[in-house]
Amino acid sequence: MKINIGMSDEQRKTIAEGLSRVLADSYSLYVKTHNYHWNVTGPMFNALHGMFEEQYTELATALDEIAERIRALGHLAPGSFSEFAKLTTIKEGDNTADAHTMVREMVEGQETVARTCRELFPAIEEAGDQPTADLLTVRIQTHEKTAWMLRSLLDK
Repeated sequence: MKINIGMSDEQRKTIAEGLSRVLADSYSLYVKTHNYHWNVTGPMFNALHGMFEEQYTELATALDEIAERIRALGHLAPGSFSEFAKLTTIKEGDNTADAHTMVREMVEGQETVARTCRELFPAIEEAGDQPTADLLTVRIQTHEKTAWMLRSLLDK
């Protein structure tokens, strides 16, 4: 059945493609955060282990919301490692990195997802796509706050 939600097919496609990049970056950050949760060591182990768990748990919920928005727009959500690898700009984590490096990379990852979200706003505004704008506004707020909290661990 044809989708008739007040947006053109091209607008829905453009936004779904952008959301697919957000999903890929978010999923890649989820995997990296889980990796660092498992493998962090050193004096800040307990604090970072718990913090990373909170972050990957929050990301898991966000992944579902992003994918479901892509589906609501009438497009398939990417769902394989190969699809995510083609779309993401997040670099894989090194599980042998020291805690300081892990935190710095987590800040960079959070900021990357926020930027990827922001890139969509011109298309979202043109289409009058308030549900996607709402979703991405929350995502940006969450990623910026998480980056700030992680960044504070790097201050001396």
